[in-house]
Amino acid sequence: MPLAITIVPIMPLRSEPSHRSEMISQAVFGECLETETVTPDGWVKVRMQYDGYEGWVTLSHLETIPQSLYDALPTHRVARWQAVVTLNGRPVHLPFGTLLKLGAGDWGRATVVAGEGITPFAATSSPGEAWEAVALEFLNTGYLWGGKTVFGTDCSGFTQTVYKILGIPLLRDAYQQAAQGETVSFLQEVRPGDLAFFDNPEGRITHVGILLNDQQIIHASGKVRIDPIDNQGIVSADTGERTHQLRLIKRLF
Repeated sequence: MPLAITIVPIMPLRSEPSHRSEMISQAVFGECLETETVTPDGWVKVRMQYDGYEGWVTLSHLETIPQSLYDALPTHRVARWQAVVTLNGRPVHLPFGTLLKLGAGDWGRATVVAGEGITPFAATSSPGEAWEAVALEFLNTGYLWGGKTVFGTDCSGFTQTVYKILGIPLLRDAYQQAAQGETVSFLQEVRPGDLAFFDNPEGRITHVGILLNDQQIIHASGKVRIDPIDNQGIVSADTGERTHQLRLIKRLF
């Protein structure tokens, strides 16, 4: 199965091979994937390396790579809100948190050179101290279904990306993330950085956020925002209305 790497800043991952189809997630520059079906009009069925998410992307957003690059670990990341690399001599603007495999293997026909704002990457040894500064970079980012960058994110894309920058793997959707980590029994026992999950009236987990403490949560709802939380769930800081019903809390570090 051919392997590939994303060569555009943000690549939509769609549910069907059509630009009109729902965007279910995104891949950012440098993310690797396995390719499956290729249609005559240039759509490719892919499986993301990081979280196993599957969807359709356009062939022009990809470059074929060898196994050595696919297997390599990230070496650099975008450490500010946006930074620039050059791809075959042309600038590419990358969002905060993008992880890159620079000098780790052959990018096929692509030549990538890092610019300012690209720094060495390694998983943090103290995520409990580092996560808040990362999460706060996303404040006021607009909500975008399927998004996972500072230019637009959904709730689980936000949590996944924050944890990814810390070197802690999370799956893509809220209900998948809820199956990871250890359960925290009571809100009063939380540690900063724990994940809180919320369900709909049918009992399906549909929302996730990161707890600042036992009284506040940062989450993507309309935009990335900080709201009060209690044992029942989230209360809007703007309107005082209850917006989400608390289902469970998980700890991953």
